[in-house]
Amino acid sequence: MSSHLHPMLNTAIKAARAAGAIINRAALDVEAVRVAQKQINDYVTEVDQASETAIIDTLLTAYPGHGILAEESGRQHGAKNSEFVWIIDPLDGTTNFIHGFPYYCVSIALSVRGKVEHGVVYDPTRNDLFTATRGRGAFMNDRRVRVSKRTRLSECLLGTGFPYRPGDDFAGYMKMMADVMQHTHGLRRPGAAALDLAYVAAGFTDGFFETGLSIWDVAAGGLLVTEAGGLVGNFTGEANYLEQRECLAAPPRIYGQMVNLIGKYSKFAGVADKMAVQAAAAAEGEVGAG
Repeated sequence: MSSHLHPMLNTAIKAARAAGAIINRAALDVEAVRVAQKQINDYVTEVDQASETAIIDTLLTAYPGHGILAEESGRQHGAKNSEFVWIIDPLDGTTNFIHGFPYYCVSIALSVRGKVEHGVVYDPTRNDLFTATRGRGAFMNDRRVRVSKRTRLSECLLGTGFPYRPGDDFAGYMKMMADVMQHTHGLRRPGAAALDLAYVAAGFTDGFFETGLSIWDVAAGGLLVTEAGGLVGNFTGEANYLEQRECLAAPPRIYGQMVNLIGKYSKFAGVADKMAVQAAAAAEGEVGAG
């Protein structure tokens, strides 16, 4: 841990590394990990739970008066009405982990009076540590990172996530992806949104968009992006995205181009935009039938 970092961020780093050690040990024999299904295509493992316990124990030992919002246990730990709330995803990319696909992470953010002030995303497979404190920049392994300098969407590599739960709008997402793929250099779906956002912050990808995300998926990664000089919001470009289950992140000039391209697919889009999307889909259907 670094002496120049805020003590709360140092505590989050300590918690993330403790969780990462649990995950790495389990990854040595992933076939032995017990898996339970929360709903179709949505899994939790004993590793998620052990990782979450280690994080919560570390955080509450240091700050017993703080609140906790965690993916697996909700708000059942910590102070219920604290202005300080830790937002935790103990293993983002559980499906990848189950299969031994090495793209997953630990995500920890601290919200103070409703605003995210500190964020940590830790990739235990590569020992990559992404950190940010509001107003102090974003870092990867103690090296300052900035978002990509690309200015044309056609030259950009974007990250996304596909819908995978019952009730998700598969058809709508496929239409949006087809639109995006025609206007970009490439599209990737690695499978861990918090790490995807960290990659935007580091300039490894030029943007990211996904629907259906929860606050613990985006809280830490979103701060990384903004502290690296990028913008984060919903698909229509509005900044209040944390609990809207819609996230778009990119460098400022690419952000505007992405909003212009996919804003019409947002659940917050205007009536005219939604009608245009429906009309285009209907026209395609008629062509297919013909």
